[in-house]
Amino acid sequence: MEAANKGASKASGLSIGFNISLPFEQLPNRYITPELNFEFHYFFMRKFWFAYLAKALIIMPGGFGTLDELMEVLTLVQTNKLKKKMSILIYGKEYWDKIINFDVLADVKLFNFCDTPKEAFEYLKEELSQNYVKK
Repeated sequence: MEAANKGASKASGLSIGFNISLPFEQLPNRYITPELNFEFHYFFMRKFWFAYLAKALIIMPGGFGTLDELMEVLTLVQTNKLKKKMSILIYGKEYWDKIINFDVLADVKLFNFCDTPKEAFEYLKEELSQNYVKK
């Protein structure tokens, strides 16, 4: 998440951090807006707030925690447990195809793959403008 926090900071934006208390985990990164730095003891609470506040989820190649977060949000979207539209973007199709056979496992209409920052930006710009335009 540090890269996202750094980008927001460089653009003079606010940057939120949802950290988890683990004995071997690093400290919160320096790019988080101090008053928006939250520490959680339980994973489920971190994921709840993460999904509750987000308009989009961008998943980058990662490990078990990243996979856990992706599956949690996909499950919530698939079962209509979120009361809002959530755009899901999975970055790095080649990586994720090695990890998960989405064609067998998931409803592939729930998310979109992208492989470049430009693709990601264009997808999110379109998705968010459709989902969050005031009517």
